[in-house]
Amino acid sequence: MRLFDTARREVVDFTPGDHVKMYVCGVTPYDATHLGHAFTFITYDVLIRRLMDTGRTVQCVRNVTDVDDPLFVKARELDMHYLDLAAREEQRLEDDLRALNFVPMASTPRASSAIPEIRGFIGMVLEHGFAYEAGGSVYFDVTRSDKFGSVSHHDRVKMLELARERGGNVDDPHKRDPLDFVLWQPSAPDEPAWDTMWGPGRPGWHIECSALALRELGTTIDLHGGGSDLIYPHHECERAQSEAATGVEFVRHWMHVAMVWMDGHKMSKSRGNLVFVDALRQAYDPMAIRLGLLVNHYRHEWEWDKGLMDRATARLGKWSVSRVDSKGSLGSPSEGGQSVLNEVRARLDDDLDTPGAISLIDDAVERGVNVRDAAALLGIVW
Repeated sequence: MRLFDTARREVVDFTPGDHVKMYVCGVTPYDATHLGHAFTFITYDVLIRRLMDTGRTVQCVRNVTDVDDPLFVKARELDMHYLDLAAREEQRLEDDLRALNFVPMASTPRASSAIPEIRGFIGMVLEHGFAYEAGGSVYFDVTRSDKFGSVSHHDRVKMLELARERGGNVDDPHKRDPLDFVLWQPSAPDEPAWDTMWGPGRPGWHIECSALALRELGTTIDLHGGGSDLIYPHHECERAQSEAATGVEFVRHWMHVAMVWMDGHKMSKSRGNLVFVDALRQAYDPMAIRLGLLVNHYRHEWEWDKGLMDRATARLGKWSVSRVDSKGSLGSPSEGGQSVLNEVRARLDDDLDTPGAISLIDDAVERGVNVRDAAALLGIVW
């Protein structure tokens, strides 16, 4: 299998051992699952299926960021406890993913469950000289990390721009460097707070994933994934602080999924240009939704259009009636079916080429081949 590695900036061999450790950044659960989330998660679902198809076991962890600014803001608006809101939206996410036939995660830990680990993690970073206390917060000192920037490859100007855009608070007067990022911070009066030797407060965003990954998977992960908007600052900061704490390589392979666009802009909660999965499920077969997502390659940005679901529904209809005998039962797997399955495997091994795999299945359907097994490798069943 060959996959694009963000840090190495090229398609490289991905050759994990028999047991694969994966970490995928999940959601801040304050709203429903939109197509951007689904497209990201379905990429790793297909990867997991192909790895399992090779005989490997896969331990994939997808976190729930239930200690985060957007969640607190939404909870205030709704006059709800932030954990009640998180639990409600987390359940909606799980319902959507179950309907779309996702392989269950090994675990979906919440950030709020890892406060003891986060405190210990920050202690290690401080002890190793990579962090400092100032103004009631603890900050990571990016000047101490000689590999800072090795995931994103952005220059300082671009880093500052993205940090400012994505909540990095580059104007914080307590920072030694505007790119330094918070590990622990004081809580607002209506936010949760935990006691530490640095004062009461709550963790920063980046430290939550590092602590959960270390707790659930150990010091080194085979593959770390998420949307491309997380490359900087989130994953850059994760790598820096994790290796500062443990002294060993954090991630062997970085894999990111491109953004979905709508109305000329990237689909985002802040802009409100969203298509929600639970709404689509009211009108379309979940397998058609899945198929509609997989016609797009994970590394290419694409624009949502209303015809996508109609095209996916028509394609699913053709696939599901292929090789049906006179009694209405699906014909038995044939030599042709095994051949197309192997061809689909080869496409997935070539940088997870799901559009190419779908095209192969389309051709097989036209030839009257039973494509059930090949479709199942993509998670599409009927």
